Amino acid sequence: MTEYLMPLAATPLSGFGHWVRSNLLEAVLLVTGAVLVTRFATWLSDRISERIGVREGKADALVRSETLKHRHAVTKVITWTFLVLIYGVTAVLTLKRLGLPLSGFVAPATVVGVALGFGAQRIVQDILAGFLIVTERQYGFGDVIRLTVLGAPNPVVGTVEDVTLRITRIRSVSGEVVITPNGQVVQVTNLSRDWARAVIDVPVPAGVELNRVTDILHNVCREVYGDPDLHRLLLDPPTVMGVESLEVSQFNVRVVARTLPGKQFDMGRALRARITLAFRREGIILPAALDTGEPTRSG
Repeated sequence: MTEYLMPLAATPLSGFGHWVRSNLLEAVLLVTGAVLVTRFATWLSDRISERIGVREGKADALVRSETLKHRHAVTKVITWTFLVLIYGVTAVLTLKRLGLPLSGFVAPATVVGVALGFGAQRIVQDILAGFLIVTERQYGFGDVIRLTVLGAPNPVVGTVEDVTLRITRIRSVSGEVVITPNGQVVQVTNLSRDWARAVIDVPVPAGVELNRVTDILHNVCREVYGDPDLHRLLLDPPTVMGVESLEVSQFNVRVVARTLPGKQFDMGRALRARITLAFRREGIILPAALDTGEPTRSG
């Protein structure tokens, strides 16, 4: 009797051992391989981003390449998409190796998919918007942009630190990190595409002769263009455009300087300081409202 029971007892154990050595081992290897591949992909993406960052740092004295910015954004998007595919394929193959019937998940997956479809409409909208942002090269890593967000009272200005299919992360001048879903962006103003422009409106008392003011501003423009530290920020000499507006007690003379991308703010501060000092040397006291007009990319 014992001789007949021994094979019956050994069969389930041997079958379980074979399943462990084959299917379970393959599933563990798939998961381990997926983890290693994703870590390698993340490491490679970081290395590529660092190389792009080094190139952009070296090109700070020149116009930053729009191609480099686009490559940085594309690298992030490709990495994110690759990781999602790896995790999805690994999950399907692992379930198959474990012997779980995939057909049994069709009905629950359909119900869950419909439920998520209603709740994830905004995520799908963000991803589609992010895809268009990257493919159309609206902005990229290192750009200075102004974002108008749906529902926000004021636009946000900052430097782009990261662009993915779902979100855009920018850092404001005060150091704040602003994360915005791509689907909520209503309008984007790129302040650093190809070149930028600093616009200075100089308020001059009405009693001062216009020709004298123009000569002073021309001298300031020549001094600024001849300064080695400021010359590298300029694409051409600053220009005195003439009288921009008239008021009862003063008139405004506009000075325009075309600069490297994102350098219009530095150039605007330098020009205001030089203009104020030049007018003081000439005995002309400017009103307190020496302000900078809206920086723009093109005329």
